[in-house]
Amino acid sequence: RAVLTSFLLSLALAVGAAIVGVMTGSLAILSDAAQTVLDLGTSALTWFAVRVGDKPADADHHFGHAKVESVAALIETGLLLVTGALFVVEAAKRLLYGGAEVEIDWWITGLFVVSIAADFLRVRMLRRVARETGSEALEADALNFASDMVASAFVLVGIGGVKLGFPAADALAALAVAGFIAWGGVRLGIRTIGTLVDAAPAGVVERIEELAEATEGVLGLARARVRPAGPTLFVDVDVTVRRTLPFDRVDAIKERFVDAIREVWPNADVTVATHPIALDDETVFDKVMLVANRRGVAVHHVTVQHLTRPDEPGERLSVSFDLEVDGRMTLAAAHEVASGLEAASSRELGEEVEVESHIEPMLVTGLDARDAGAVTRMTLSGILVEVAAGNTGLSHVHDVRVRVNDQGLFVNCHCFVPADRTVAEVHDAVDELERAFRRRVPEVRRMIVHAEPRG
Repeated sequence: RAVLTSFLLSLALAVGAAIVGVMTGSLAILSDAAQTVLDLGTSALTWFAVRVGDKPADADHHFGHAKVESVAALIETGLLLVTGALFVVEAAKRLLYGGAEVEIDWWITGLFVVSIAADFLRVRMLRRVARETGSEALEADALNFASDMVASAFVLVGIGGVKLGFPAADALAALAVAGFIAWGGVRLGIRTIGTLVDAAPAGVVERIEELAEATEGVLGLARARVRPAGPTLFVDVDVTVRRTLPFDRVDAIKERFVDAIREVWPNADVTVATHPIALDDETVFDKVMLVANRRGVAVHHVTVQHLTRPDEPGERLSVSFDLEVDGRMTLAAAHEVASGLEAASSRELGEEVEVESHIEPMLVTGLDARDAGAVTRMTLSGILVEVAAGNTGLSHVHDVRVRVNDQGLFVNCHCFVPADRTVAEVHDAVDELERAFRRRVPEVRRMIVHAEPRG
């Protein structure tokens, strides 16, 4: 609609300016009329470019059709420069050899005032729509008509000079109009060629670097490639992240970074690649867990010992951990998994580091179970209370639940512990409770004790 409105306005102004130029013989008015006719053609070209450029990506145009607008803007640039050159030549001839007599009436001045006002309204409309849609062709049209306003103002100056008795003012005004035509064409051409050769818009990469620094979890911007295509800004960036982060955390970091970019450029098409790097503050625990995660195995109870020997200078590391495997796996297969994990850990920590693993069966999940009867639950609750009474620090066993499945009995319960006890102390007390309970009830397969602080 914006282009169609501009086209109809150009048609009316072109007809009016051409008639006046022929009637008066004014080169300045004829140059302005020619530019208005040119505006008519560029508006039609812009209408075509906007319609084609708005088509979505397809099998042959993976990045869409938006660069059709850039091609249209480049054609407009060529037309502007050719038109400007023609009027420079004609104005030079009139200045050197004289030219046709120019007759100016008062109503012609009014026509140009109306033309300037029309161009002002048109520039505001086109720039507003260009900002809303990101259309390069509409922005080119707005720039073109902005130069028209200045050109029309120079025509008025030329008319005034002729009325005051300076015939050369008409040719000088035509030169000024041609200069502004060329100036607008050069500006438009530089921008259009920059888009066609995928030049990054000024300041965009620097702004993306600032956004990367402000995004939590992004350690740095390794590379940024940016290119505009019509209203879309294609952004391809590589960022570095801590390598010990799990995948879901990395995805969340990428999502925050993409959202930050799109807050600045809503039409951005953003691709983010993450590169994990090792940091100096990584602990042995971090490295062991990283290796285990890469190999898809579960480890716990990672213990790191700094060993010293009287007959050896310095110290060396000894790392041990529990490795969980499927309890149905053969020892040979489990040992192969453990050996692979130990070798990978040694490569990560250093060949001089001693690495040992303890293989244990992984807790079976997804069992079909049922609640034990009330008599069984009350009997086991009574045993728990008796055992806890002899365990220093544990008291008030409650919320006892007993489930029966193919593996045996699963018992869950809560108990109170003084709030000032350390976690290590509580863990030892709970372990002692479990051992004492299992001695009384050997068929218990697994037991979970939830300790609650009591002030």
